[in-house]
Amino acid sequence: MTETLADIAHALVAPGKGILAADESSGTIKKRFDSINLVSTEDTRRDYREMLFSATDAMQNYVSGVILYDETIHQKAKTGTTLVDVMRASGAIPGIKVDTGAKPLAGPTARIETITEGLDGLRERLVEYHKLGARFAKWRGVITIADGVPTWNCVKANAHALARYAALCQENGIVPIVEPEILMDGPHSGHDIDECYRVTEWTLRTVFRELYDARVSLEGMILKPNMVIAGQKANAQASAEEVADKTLKCLKATVPASVPGIAFLSGGQSDQIATQHLSLMNAAGPLPWALTFSYGRALQAAALTAWGGTPENVAAGQRAFSHRAKMNSLAALGRWDAAMEKAA
Repeated sequence: MTETLADIAHALVAPGKGILAADESSGTIKKRFDSINLVSTEDTRRDYREMLFSATDAMQNYVSGVILYDETIHQKAKTGTTLVDVMRASGAIPGIKVDTGAKPLAGPTARIETITEGLDGLRERLVEYHKLGARFAKWRGVITIADGVPTWNCVKANAHALARYAALCQENGIVPIVEPEILMDGPHSGHDIDECYRVTEWTLRTVFRELYDARVSLEGMILKPNMVIAGQKANAQASAEEVADKTLKCLKATVPASVPGIAFLSGGQSDQIATQHLSLMNAAGPLPWALTFSYGRALQAAALTAWGGTPENVAAGQRAFSHRAKMNSLAALGRWDAAMEKAA
């Protein structure tokens, strides 16, 4: 694996490949395990991730990198091999989530707006993560749409934190994934697609201004944005074609061509809808940057259900994971259609 930031970034968005987001916090993974009646322990979390990372077909052919949680990057598989080395053996690049979560943003909107924390001590943590094998990182800023929200204070604060994080990553030979997410789900998700467009454009413009001020090399980063989509509680939901069109319009207006790639988050979209949107956008090319996926739940949900926490179902879980990875690989090439789902 080459070590320049630009080479790592390009490898993460190689044609037909995308990023597996396996960086769920202990609280989030517990909720997912609750859905299959599995107790969340250090061992069960390791077994689950080992099942994914050792899925040879998916990892070799469709996954470019994996975002890990702090616990996972230190864990070993049952064979004694580190999980980092398990994924490296397939050619996937190890990555790490480095933010410590979204906390209430002090002020009159504190019940709704958040600021992501984790900058204190980040330089030292990045040095350690690099030694452990991480070559890219992720930091998520969260923006909520509601009455009078987001405020400029929230957009600016999160954009500034993302830029400081990105600069620290590059200082330590780590490619930053910059993730400003406009939420599409939750209690305040009644906005329409046009309001999502307005806030996404505003946020991305602000983020790139802050990245410029922080002297972040755009050639050595990846953007992980939301798609431009109506909130889940909106009265009207846009068609898949409108989502694709407006997302591309927004990105072309805000994202410099020097950024190697954009790896979408799936947000609250269903597995298949997230795949469809990505494929429609790639089919509309050519585009100035690679467009791919950095999905968590949308890659894992079927695999988690098929695995069910039992050793005898490991192969079934890996097949389900490989199928979703393949579908999204095709979407990253603009070649997916619904019939391929039924053929699986």
